[in-house]
Amino acid sequence: MSLRLPDSGAETDAEGRRHAPSAVRNAAPILALLHEVLPPEGRMLELASGTGQHARAFSDGLPGWHWQPTDLNPDNLTSIRAWSAGQDRIAPPRVLDAGRPGWQAGLGCFDAALVVNLLHLITDTQAAAVLAGLAAVAPRLVIYGPFLRDGQTTSSGDEAFHASLRAQDPAIGYKDVHWVAGQLRLHGHDLQLHEMPANNLALVTFTV
Repeated sequence: MSLRLPDSGAETDAEGRRHAPSAVRNAAPILALLHEVLPPEGRMLELASGTGQHARAFSDGLPGWHWQPTDLNPDNLTSIRAWSAGQDRIAPPRVLDAGRPGWQAGLGCFDAALVVNLLHLITDTQAAAVLAGLAAVAPRLVIYGPFLRDGQTTSSGDEAFHASLRAQDPAIGYKDVHWVAGQLRLHGHDLQLHEMPANNLALVTFTV
């Protein structure tokens, strides 16, 4: 099922690059966080790369990092390739279903992995598979998005968006940050919470 999301109508330019307004809005605060929590260089796995805007913005802003973008939807790879043009530290994008248990097999190891605005769009079972695979492929994870806190949304906008997702599919919606933390601890990762703009959180993990 195709979800109705705020950026569903992202425009495509003449070069094939899709432009999602949310990616523009959150790129700067996420990049600032990455500068804070990442070492100077490494290999990054990005799940759900979407338009490819973040892959380009973050690889440009982190000159010591090599980027592997991925996405479930093969149709997104055209935009990711277009955004990656001219940046030789972005590897060709790969189709990847990270909601499938064992998805990380054969990918190798990365120094970090990034997930932006994914967990609320998938089921608990898929989210658990995402988190288990991430913990297996990288010692440092950055997971950004909206979350429930003690089972509650934190703004009227979040309440409305969470309700709209549940109306489209009762199995998806915001995940509670404590549930995500518990899943990660099962796989040897503890986390730090970083408050981000628009009531979002960034969950930054480290192995324990």
